[in-house]
Amino acid sequence: MQQGTLWGHPKGLFILFFTELWERFSYYGMRAILVLYLTAETTDKINPGLGWTSKEALVLYGWYGMFVYFMGIFGGAIADKWLGQKKSVLYGGILIILGQFALAVEGMTTFYTGLVLLVCGVGLLKPNISTMVGGLYKTGDARRDTGFTIFYIGINIGAVLAPIIVGFYGEKVDWHLGFSLAGFGMIVGQIVYVYGRKYLTGVGELLKHSEEHAHLINQPLTKIEKDRMTVMFISFFIVMVFWAAYEQAGGLMNLYARDKIDRFVFGYEIPTSFFQSLHALYVVILGAPIAWFWIQWRKKGKESSSIFKMGVGSIIMSIGFVALMGAAYDVSVSALDKAPVYWLFLSYLLHVVAELSLSPVALSFITKLAPLKYASLMMGTYFAVVGLGNKLAGMLGEAAQDSGEMAIFAGIAITTFLLGVLILLFVKKLKALTHGAEDIDSKIVFVEPE
Repeated sequence: MQQGTLWGHPKGLFILFFTELWERFSYYGMRAILVLYLTAETTDKINPGLGWTSKEALVLYGWYGMFVYFMGIFGGAIADKWLGQKKSVLYGGILIILGQFALAVEGMTTFYTGLVLLVCGVGLLKPNISTMVGGLYKTGDARRDTGFTIFYIGINIGAVLAPIIVGFYGEKVDWHLGFSLAGFGMIVGQIVYVYGRKYLTGVGELLKHSEEHAHLINQPLTKIEKDRMTVMFISFFIVMVFWAAYEQAGGLMNLYARDKIDRFVFGYEIPTSFFQSLHALYVVILGAPIAWFWIQWRKKGKESSSIFKMGVGSIIMSIGFVALMGAAYDVSVSALDKAPVYWLFLSYLLHVVAELSLSPVALSFITKLAPLKYASLMMGTYFAVVGLGNKLAGMLGEAAQDSGEMAIFAGIAITTFLLGVLILLFVKKLKALTHGAEDIDSKIVFVEPE
């Protein structure tokens, strides 16, 4: 059994919190400088890059973003059948460390080797650590959504620090130093995880292949399980569209910030990579207030299902891209070739409000809907869908190189708005298909913080 609570939640949550914090430090540090490194001039005497075109860099960014999450399907299956979630997280972290340090060695062979190791490592770690968070709570525990929000804040603390630390040293000093710093962050995460596994007893273990377990696996899905799976796959589509929009941050918006945003504030030019920390900084600031808002909203008896929140998140995301359309419009009508930086700050803020209404909710939603025998596999499928969203994001970024940013920003704004409206129109029917999976057990009481 898990040992004790902290602030009303299992202590194991905070071990997973810090482990994922440093894994995300590694990932977002890599994401902050990857496209910039690829497109930096080879002739730069201070900090040369690979000299790729923007389109070539966005193609690789899209493929990497897809595979790094798509491998979650295999990571989930490996955990379910052979390793269990707990060991999968450990081995995944080791692969990430090796991948980051491979990138720190100059040369195309080590560069591609590093990317492959990162893809495999994240594929093992990411879906399984999220499933372990769900495993900390019993069915119907009202703390589950809040637990995922706390976990999500941990993710974003790592994502705040990474672009500032890795981004600065990578962009301003040496790209390979930046990659190695991301690796050191992952080492810290693994130390925390190994030390804290005593607080995760009984969570993430490989199920014994007893006769009873074999019988469970071989049982066909019930009508209720099939309905819940239907809703889950619909939520996967919503998630894919959302991340195709959101992940413009690391690709198209990264290049847009570098080339078409006036980054001078009070006489200081903000490094491009620093903007990658904005999303995460907003999450850390707004995560608790937005979680509180939804709790109060539910207490008032208003619609607060996960599907409803996903619809709201999609609409808010569309407004964020309207702000980017404002930046593109400013460039097109003014004598200046760069837009004011406030458009970028506003867009990132709206994207984060949308994210907090959708992403942690979707993670929790899957742990409620997925049949136990497919728990890790379904979480892996979720991250694979996120990967498809990343690939679509890269494709949209490529398209912007020919059709222009305004067309892409407008297309994303319209698509996410219409999707959000469609979700809200059908929210009652979709909610009925969950068969009460989100009903809160009134017997669950909060434990006082220790």
